[in-house]
Amino acid sequence: MKLTDYEALSFDCYGTLIDWEAGIAAVLNPWAARRGLSLDAEQLLTAYSAHEATAEVEHPADLYPDILARSIRALGVELGAEVSDADAAALANSVPDWPAFEDSHDALSALGKHFELIILSNVDRTSFAGSNARLGVEFSSVITAQDVGSYKPSARNFDALASETRRLGIGQGKLLHVAQSLFHDHVPAKRVGLPTVWINRRHDRPGWGATPAPPAEVTPDWQFPSMAGFAAAVDAE
Repeated sequence: MKLTDYEALSFDCYGTLIDWEAGIAAVLNPWAARRGLSLDAEQLLTAYSAHEATAEVEHPADLYPDILARSIRALGVELGAEVSDADAAALANSVPDWPAFEDSHDALSALGKHFELIILSNVDRTSFAGSNARLGVEFSSVITAQDVGSYKPSARNFDALASETRRLGIGQGKLLHVAQSLFHDHVPAKRVGLPTVWINRRHDRPGWGATPAPPAEVTPDWQFPSMAGFAAAVDAE
């Protein structure tokens, strides 16, 4: 199929549209400096990623700010560094401050001329509202972990996406999932038969950053280094 054969796009938000690594690092870096830790931003993000994934599995009903607080506290235990209540609150409350990627608004605006736009995100409604103000785009539907009661890569989140797609009247096989994270999105999306677009924001950097490595081999149907590149490919078709 061509990109323009689809009727709707579902998006991961954080890592794809919002620069969550910059947002998390803006809290972790000064915390680490205050505690005398010598890890750089990339090392901190990599260490942090495992704790967030664990917190989401063990506490699926927690709101995302609570997941963030649990994760930095667990990181502190691993590194032998104090995490004060203020440190935990700084990360928990930081999501609305996380910057949008420079190309997100324009790309979403262009894509919205051709497709219904849906969000499938691992956050809570309040946190996403802050991010959506930065994106400046109206979505046809927003599905958060708060709505589902679990976090991606749980299949429950993709079941919720399928239900919402049917409610919106999107034709069978006409949904394309767009995301950066192979771990959170592409592996589980492929398991339920969704075609995917990989926005490989880390294409010029090694490692996985704030996202755990994928647990299985996965091959997205399309790959672009940016949302701008994806939108341009749709326009070209």
